[in-house]
Formats: sequence, C-alpha cells, structure tokens
Amino acid sequence: MSRPAVFVDRDGTLIEERGYLFNPSEVRLIQGASAALRRLKEAGFAVVVLTNQSGVARGYFGLADVEAVHKRLRDALSEDRVVVDGIYFCPHLPSAPGSAFGGVCLCRKPYPGLAVEAAQVLELDLAASYVVGDKLDDIGLANQLNVPGVLVRTGFGHDSEFLLGRPGAPKASLVVPHLETAADWILSR
Repeated sequence: MSRPAVFVDRDGTLIEERGYLFNPSEVRLIQGASAALRRLKEAGFAVVVLTNQSGVARGYFGLADVEAVHKRLRDALSEDRVVVDGIYFCPHLPSAPGSAFGGVCLCRKPYPGLAVEAAQVLELDLAASYVVGDKLDDIGLANQLNVPGVLVRTGFGHDSEFLLGRPGAPKASLVVPHLETAADWILSR
C-alpha cells in the first residue's frame, strides 16, 4: 500500500544554508523544522529529503562527506524524535564534464529522478505528494511531478520568490515563511 510523501529540500529549507556544506559540525536545523516534520509523519506522510549536491562534481568534497552530513542530520532530527523515511541526493553537475559526476542526469532537481527512485524504494504515492523547498529547482520538481510545490522564504527563498514571476519560471502552489507554515498548509488539505 503506497502513502503520500512530502519531499523536503535540505539546505535552506530543513537546515541552515551554508553553501557547499561538507562539515557535519555545521549542520543546524532551521527553527521549527523538526516539529513540522514530526507533524507530517504523525499525519501519515512519508518525509523524504531530496538534495542536489553539486559540490561533489565540483571537487569541493566527496561522497563520504555528503554521507557524514546526512548522518549528522539524521542524528539532529533523532534528538527531536523525528526519523525521515529517506535522504536522496544528486552529486552531478551538467557543466562539469571533466568530473566523474559531470554531465546530464535525471536525478538533479528539477528532474524527477530522485523522487521517482524514492517512490519505488519506499512505495510512495507520487500523485498524492508535495514538494517543499527554497529554490526554483524545488518548485520545478513539483511541476515535473504535477504535485503542489511550496516555496519557503528561508535559505534562498526570498530570491527565488522574486524569480517566480519571470516568464518560463516554475509555478509555486504557495509561498510561505518557513517549513512550519508549509506543513500547516499541507495538513489543512
């Protein structure tokens, strides 16, 4: 039996934006993020973190660094009694052809590869799911999946909100201050 998911961006949405984060000691949950995830989980949603990590393709850090950051993220959430259903990341960058992770892929947001993989592994109902993030790529993913996309103003959200009005930009279902208000809206539906 499949269940709906809330696909949550990592940097700037769930944790403070640090720019190419590779040091686990710099993981800081955004205030209220754990409570929002806990409420979504209690309502029956799977919570899945999806994140682009082009720092790998750029050579700024390695896959082990990404995994160490994710372990710290899981630990921080666990301290707040929250367990996410999965964390999926894309290490690729189309403009880094010299890298082992260069070139076009289908997992880099806004492409749906990470969400589709998570849906297969975790038996999720994509059509009943939501995407929450602070960048146009997150909203673009929601548009690709044909599900509601909520832009949060944390992280790069203020800049992204301004760009939403441009021709060809993805369409957000809602713009909210932070993950807590995104959860409020999702739970009210």
